[in-house]
Amino acid sequence: MEDRFSAITNLEGDRKHAIFGVYDGHGGVNASEFAAKNLDKNVLKEVVDAAFLKGKDRGRHDERTRIETTGGYVDTFRGVWRIQGSLAVSRGIGDAHFKKWVIAEPETKTLRIDEEHEFLILASDGLWDKVSNQEAVDIARPFCLGDEKNTLLLACKKLVNLSVSRGSSDDISVMLIPLRQFI
Repeated sequence: MEDRFSAITNLEGDRKHAIFGVYDGHGGVNASEFAAKNLDKNVLKEVVDAAFLKGKDRGRHDERTRIETTGGYVDTFRGVWRIQGSLAVSRGIGDAHFKKWVIAEPETKTLRIDEEHEFLILASDGLWDKVSNQEAVDIARPFCLGDEKNTLLLACKKLVNLSVSRGSSDDISVMLIPLRQFI
């Protein structure tokens, strides 16, 4: 498995600050291991640019234009946009043979967490290629009623199993984070 993850809580002694990440090792395990071990340090060293996602991030036309302007092409395979007909992400670390089109600068979304934000699902494309956002929320929500880590793990396993049952042969990593502790 090439996926890796990181979960750093109580950043700089503040229980309301944390960094979570799921890293898909497209070009091999080295890039995902590097990101899992170092990305939090880099985020703390540099305040991330105010680059906000524009709602739904699948099939973003501005990313497609950026790739095509540099000589690449974007093709659709089973409903997923792919660079050079292969890679399903346009931002990542590693993937040396896609270096001309894939950029390592992360995209971030900043939002203030309030009472209506129950949980966050972070997952690799092995989940999102087969399970919609709403399906994932509907499956995870009943498991998020308590703080039991075992219950959260069961929700993650259920999501992984659903993706596998729908034919995913990719690595699948899922992280479920209750948000009330950060309010």
